[in-house]
Amino acid sequence: MSRLPLVSHTDPDAVIARRHGAAISLRRFLADIERVVGTLPDCQHILNVCSDRYHFAVGLAAGMVSGRISLLPSTYTPETLRHLAAFAPDCHVLTDGDPDAFSLPALPFPALHTADDALPAHCTVPALAADQRVAWVFTSGSTGTPVPHPKTWGRLVINVRAEGIALGLDPARPATLVGTVPPQHMYGFESTVLVAWQSGAAFDAGRPFYPADIAATLARTPAPAALITTPFHLRTLFDEGVALDPIGLVVSATAPLPVELAHLAEARLGAPLLEIYGSTETGQIATRRSAVTQEWTLFPGIRLSERDGQTWADGGHIEVAVPMSDVIEQVDAQRFLLRGRNADLINIAGKRTSLGYLNQQLLGIPGVRDGGFHLPDGERDGHITRLVAFVVAPELNERSLREALRERIDNAFMPRPLIFLDSLPRNATGKLPRDTCEALLRSYLASRSGTQ
Repeated sequence: MSRLPLVSHTDPDAVIARRHGAAISLRRFLADIERVVGTLPDCQHILNVCSDRYHFAVGLAAGMVSGRISLLPSTYTPETLRHLAAFAPDCHVLTDGDPDAFSLPALPFPALHTADDALPAHCTVPALAADQRVAWVFTSGSTGTPVPHPKTWGRLVINVRAEGIALGLDPARPATLVGTVPPQHMYGFESTVLVAWQSGAAFDAGRPFYPADIAATLARTPAPAALITTPFHLRTLFDEGVALDPIGLVVSATAPLPVELAHLAEARLGAPLLEIYGSTETGQIATRRSAVTQEWTLFPGIRLSERDGQTWADGGHIEVAVPMSDVIEQVDAQRFLLRGRNADLINIAGKRTSLGYLNQQLLGIPGVRDGGFHLPDGERDGHITRLVAFVVAPELNERSLREALRERIDNAFMPRPLIFLDSLPRNATGKLPRDTCEALLRSYLASRSGTQ
């Protein structure tokens, strides 16, 4: 049975993380893992909700080296926690926040070593069996019930090593990865923690959200710095107009990136921007430089095939063949184009489009800071007559915005209503979930009925 190291770093003094600008060595990281292992309860499953990325990484590694499995759900709603309790009755929460905030048994994250503590002169990097299951990741599923997908160490290593090569991460010149996404999300899990472990890189422990915080974190991060982010965070960063120093790399995922935003990001940050394509089920499977090409290039070993009118992905690090949620046009064996999500395709009066396309047109209008189209629940059964759009555009009124939309989209897809808001309640990865959109629509309709 093959075994693979927890990290690719070999020098005990190599920097594996940075917290508030201070470097944390591999030696200290391994000592912190041992300390956390000694505090873990007698259980097989850990729900690691630590907001500090270094705490999350130490807790994840402690679970792995002690044979425990981490649970990574998409949310922490009471219903999700009830589902996790049924899925893994022995589950305990590991948190650096309030342990009393959870309905499951919880333990506070322990105090770790400080820079002044004496650490072992020699240290050994743990190795794990390739077939060891280290995590269950959960999608919300079309019904809202979390759907579990197992992740083994060997397949995860194959995945993030391929990612490191695709992103150009050079172990001889280690980068520091600054993530605006949480480490519990599949994108943040792979692209801020695991890829750092397996590419000789370091990661920043924080999760800057506001533009000024992102700019400050990047400014204090030694070169080469890489920003691991989303289209929403990029647009917010540039709209704010904060001063930005050049960095080494920008990585984006979780939603399609408009080409105009890709060009702006490369110009403002002085770095190539690479998009990552993947899913919770498959992990990351392709990249592209969005300012240069629309074509995605698959990771080595990944194959796409057509079955029953749907595209499937398998090979490489993918555990089992997975049907894709997107409409994919293959260019050749290694390259493809995205034509929208299956669930986003819309047909109104014989005219077809996708929510993704409509969102790009809306966000491309000058003065629109944020926005998104929504197909209400009652319109999803083959009799679509209307769409809704939410928009943040304080400098525009409804008439001017509708005129701008008419220049970009067919009148059949004009939103009715067009709802202006001060901000959109996006989640930690910049997405606007369907249930959130439904709640916004209900609130708007209730306010309208109350004024009549």
